[in-house]
Amino acid sequence: MVCIVSVMLGVATLIVVNSVMGGFSTKLKERLHGLLSDVVLEAYDYDGFTDAPSKMALIRNDPFLSTEVDAMTATLEIFAMLQFNFREVPFTRPVRIIGIEPEGRKAVGGFAEHLVNPKNHEKPTFNLDENARERFMIRRASRGIDFPGPREAPNLNEPPPPDPPPSKPHEPQGVILGYAIAHYRDRNAPADLPNKDVRTLEPGDEVVITTVSGAKMSPVFDRFVVSDYFKSEMSEYDSNYVFMPIEHLQKLRTMEDRVTSIQIKLKDYNKAPKVVARLRELFANAPLEVQTWEQKQGAVLAAIRVEKGILNILLFLIIAVAGFGILAIFSMIVVEKTRDIGILKALGASNGGILTIFIGYGFLLGLVGAGLGTIIGLEITVHINDIEKFIANVTGQDIFPRDVYYFDKIPTDINLFSVFLVNLGSIGIAVLFSILPALRASMLHPVRALRYE
Repeated sequence: MVCIVSVMLGVATLIVVNSVMGGFSTKLKERLHGLLSDVVLEAYDYDGFTDAPSKMALIRNDPFLSTEVDAMTATLEIFAMLQFNFREVPFTRPVRIIGIEPEGRKAVGGFAEHLVNPKNHEKPTFNLDENARERFMIRRASRGIDFPGPREAPNLNEPPPPDPPPSKPHEPQGVILGYAIAHYRDRNAPADLPNKDVRTLEPGDEVVITTVSGAKMSPVFDRFVVSDYFKSEMSEYDSNYVFMPIEHLQKLRTMEDRVTSIQIKLKDYNKAPKVVARLRELFANAPLEVQTWEQKQGAVLAAIRVEKGILNILLFLIIAVAGFGILAIFSMIVVEKTRDIGILKALGASNGGILTIFIGYGFLLGLVGAGLGTIIGLEITVHINDIEKFIANVTGQDIFPRDVYYFDKIPTDINLFSVFLVNLGSIGIAVLFSILPALRASMLHPVRALRYE
């Protein structure tokens, strides 16, 4: 029973950890892939490059690339400072401004599906909806922008003054904020509360964005209004990204006709190496870097692989400890069963027969332990969010900090091949550590085994 429980706990732990790590890894790859598209043509600096439409036309006219490219869009990216007021307190934070064309960015993926407003999923736009526009107009009117100041009563004996020239209030451009920029988690909220996010910026609220002019390297700023939120459930992006129309950002930075990257979606990602090689040939003389999303995020993906591999090795030591327990218990069994082994051998049992008995015993212990561990591990993995919620209710604290990733649930990904390898390894360890006691039992001489009986 001790051997079975040891193997069972080791297998269950490995399955749960592998599934959770696989879930995080899969979700992270999906987000990185979606946000970066399949292939990226990127400038070496934030000055960008000119004439993006002609470059995209050159790609479309290439015989090979025209059959492999599904969609393309140009983007302009720059660092900036975002200012806004929350409860009459001014806040300033650094952000990354991404200038995009909404329909083009939707075509390459990883944008429209992450917008909070469901109306923007089909046709993303920076325009305000009715509620946001109403809030914007009320807040602007409260500052006296739309209403003229007090005037003196007119003198009926004098001709009326000429009408003032018509003026139109400045209409701020709509922007899409990263979800974590406009929200923060209330750590004092009850653990079972479904939504713990406190909103600091509502759709229709105004923000000021300050950046640097690309031509004069001087600060430029403009006032914008929040139209929607971008929620990818990745804190690195949700807490930094601000999307705005690329034409407005180009005009603000005096970078007309300049972009920093072209994102390309392929029809078949398996052909990405050939596409990258062809693009590098096509733009060999241009100051552009051509990479797949995996190459661009190579350090992050490599770190995930290394961490998962090391964690598996360390956790596999749990099963190794169970193997040493099998070795110790089997050694004691051989000592206790010396008389029985001697009788069997005196009656004609062969060395191989005795060896098979103990190795088969070890195999059955590993098989039963691995089977029970697999059942428990899969059950824990399937209901891990229910278990996390129960522990959070009991302790009053979140076990899974959602303010890191903003995931609603702990992601899991059950890989059947990994489950098979864990079972195979655990049974193999049980058999391996039973070989030494089995050899000792098989080599016993029947006369010596019965000498003291």
